Formats: sequence, C-alpha cells, structure tokens
Amino acid sequence: MKVFTGKQAAEDYMSTHTLAFSTPELTLMRYSFWLGDMVPDPEDKEKSMPRLYKFVEEKDFEPVQIIDDDKYEPSGAVRVSGMYGNQDSITGSDTKFCSECGSKISTAAKFCTECGSTQD
Repeated sequence: MKVFTGKQAAEDYMSTHTLAFSTPELTLMRYSFWLGDMVPDPEDKEKSMPRLYKFVEEKDFEPVQIIDDDKYEPSGAVRVSGMYGNQDSITGSDTKFCSECGSKISTAAKFCTECGSTQD
C-alpha cells in the first residue's frame, strides 16, 4: 500500500519557506503548489515527477483486529474489587443470575461482568 507522508512533506516545506506574515489560506495554497512542483525523479534523473511522489512510500500494514460488539470479553481494566462500574453491591429485585457462570448481574445487563457471556 502506498502512503503519503504528509507530516514529512509539511516539515520539509516549512523548513525552507518563511511564512511569518502569511494567512492560513495563502500558506495552504503555497504548500499545495509546492507539492505539485515538478522535480527530478531520484531513480531516473532524465524524468521529472511531482514533488508529492517523493513523500509517497510503500508500507505493509498488519491486519486490524475487528471488534465484535456482540461478544464481550472483560479485560479487567475497569474491574474494582470484583465489580465493574458502580461501587454499590447488586441487591434487590433488579438482579438476575448469569446463565453461564451463575454470578449476580443486573437485569438490564447485556453481558456478564465475570465471564463475558451474552445475556438473553
């Protein structure tokens, strides 16, 4: 996959141009013209290319892990002494038991806070 390294291009441009009194619109317009300037091709000096291509590089990216909203696996990041979220213990008629592990959970819970199984 080819990726444009815009940060490097902007740093190269800003290091060679003084824009102390320019407006943002003028700066952006000058930058875009600078990227479009024809420069010698580093691989073949007889050819020219837009400067933009000097900042395009080939990169391989690892596959992105897809987050499944229907399956919750607790990481323990928000776990506080055996409970998630509210510090108050679950009591009263607003509780039910997990169908997988049997722990107490809220009747409105979509997932079990202990095992992560989906609740009906």
